[in-house]
Amino acid sequence: MSVKIKFLGGVRTVTGSSHLVIADKTEVLLDAGLFQGHRDESYAINTTFSFNPRLINALVLSHAHIDHCGNIPSLIKKGLRCKIYTTSATKDLAELMLKDSGKIQEEDIRYVNKINKRIGLPERKPLYTKKEAAKATKIFRSISYNQKFCIAKNVFATLVDAGHILGSAITILDIKDENRNIRLGYAVDLGRKNLPLLNNPVIPKGLDYLILESTYGSRLHAPIEEAQSKLRDAISRTLRRGGKVLIPSFTLERTQEVIFYLNELLKDKLIPSVPIYVDSPLATDITEVFEYHHDYFDPTTRQEFSKGNSPFELLNLRFIRDQYESKALNADKRPMIIIAGSGMCESGRILHHLQNNIEDSRNTILVVGYMAKDTLGRRIVDREKIVRIFGIEYELNAEVVIVNAMSGHADKNDLLGFVNACLPLKRIFLVHGEEEQELDLCDTFTKMGINAYVPSKDEEVLLD
Repeated sequence: MSVKIKFLGGVRTVTGSSHLVIADKTEVLLDAGLFQGHRDESYAINTTFSFNPRLINALVLSHAHIDHCGNIPSLIKKGLRCKIYTTSATKDLAELMLKDSGKIQEEDIRYVNKINKRIGLPERKPLYTKKEAAKATKIFRSISYNQKFCIAKNVFATLVDAGHILGSAITILDIKDENRNIRLGYAVDLGRKNLPLLNNPVIPKGLDYLILESTYGSRLHAPIEEAQSKLRDAISRTLRRGGKVLIPSFTLERTQEVIFYLNELLKDKLIPSVPIYVDSPLATDITEVFEYHHDYFDPTTRQEFSKGNSPFELLNLRFIRDQYESKALNADKRPMIIIAGSGMCESGRILHHLQNNIEDSRNTILVVGYMAKDTLGRRIVDREKIVRIFGIEYELNAEVVIVNAMSGHADKNDLLGFVNACLPLKRIFLVHGEEEQELDLCDTFTKMGINAYVPSKDEEVLLD
């Protein structure tokens, strides 16, 4: 039986992860991520497939981030009818993320069509709608960690904890025929050790091949303990001068981590007790899913839940859904902490809070996540003197504090340690990283005597 991997997306880039495993006539898809980039390029990539979705026998989803699950509705529109296997936490989180993605697609295309109508261009259609996204989750099937499960002819899947976000998984495929068994590991994305709330990544054993992320293939993170001390210092300093702390945050995982740290700081009386607002309907829904699936947390957090001590239920914490309540925060001059999306300050309620608070030097913008090039978030990180919000120029007078220690991705040392623990391996395929990061990590592995390879998009590789 011939077995090969076709690398469809998330190759020499960090977006749109998707890979096809072909064993004779059996086809298994690993992730179906949304490619995120310029509108026309994204639409073309996300609607054009170098395989037939109708022939896919099973799809295994590693976790609920949009760059891993966000193109599932597009595949269904093109004929995908197989079951999608994932953890129960990922199933519930992906439902929220996909519906939100569909809503964003519709809103974006409405805006584009208004412009197109004025200049005489034809109307365009969204990649998929909120309704189509909701339909996608009907074919999800939950698998528990460490449960070996037959997902297609001669192919068995086992999911183990990846330690990246709630419910995230390393996928292990056992591909069998009469003469041999090929064991393939898929660790994209891989978490770090000792992250708050989460278990450490599990080390899969007996692998022949490994598909591995390389987001931070040549970089090292600051110690995770630094995050809490930086939060403490920035918040205390801001509140002493009577200001507001604005935290642009990704709704999935990062918002919940920030709440966890604030809870710890308040318990230890390391910051003053002030109103804390999570101003995001999506983050509110996601936090409810976190509480429901508290059995996925690390032992310490699970024990706290069993005592009735949820880290997401602070006395001074309020979740805001209503937009009028959101707007009212801007008229409230009390010192406070506001956590709002989007994480890169490109959309969402954080824009309104920045618009109303960015010029006041008493306030602080606390950056807790990656800010991509050409985003408002990056311009704030670069401390540009003048920034544009909703087309209007504002002076950046607020203090900017950057906390780099909160990344949920393994860094270079984490990746090296993970691979060393997985040895011996016949070959490693490096994906989910900018080309420079992938090639640097590949070179490091090669010098260690490990057979590593950086595939290209749509390349097929035969497994021995």
